[in-house]
Amino acid sequence: MKPRVSLQDSTLRNGNFSLRIVPVRSEDIGLYEAQVKYKTEVHSCHVELGVITVTLIPPNPVIENELLLMSCNSSHQASLVETCWFHNKHLGLTSRTFCFLSGTLSIFHPTMSDVGSWHCQLRYSDKEIISAPFTLQILGFDGPTNPVVYAAAGSAAD
Repeated sequence: MKPRVSLQDSTLRNGNFSLRIVPVRSEDIGLYEAQVKYKTEVHSCHVELGVITVTLIPPNPVIENELLLMSCNSSHQASLVETCWFHNKHLGLTSRTFCFLSGTLSIFHPTMSDVGSWHCQLRYSDKEIISAPFTLQILGFDGPTNPVVYAAAGSAAD
């Protein structure tokens, strides 16, 4: 898994034997075991790593007014009960929320108002709730409906 994996060597003396994986991939899912030997003692712990994936069709950045499908899936084994998508146009203020059974959100005509922070939340039959943030980028025009651009005669206009 090198070079994506590193030990946090600077914190080992404080009893922190953390493993850092950047970036996490779907194939990293599974059970991890850590063993630390100190003098004659051996300490161990087990951690299960699960992954949540947010997928865009078409991929980011999206073109304004073209069909957008956002899906959210995780490696959790229980039955999916509900998927919610939260759109935070301004930090801390939820401007729109969509909840349904499947993990896919369809936006038929995405506009510049859809840009920004989205949050996918999956709720499972075993009461587990898993969520992931996602930043949506849209290529479009965020200006007046009928813009007028003035340029000097003989110059270039973009």
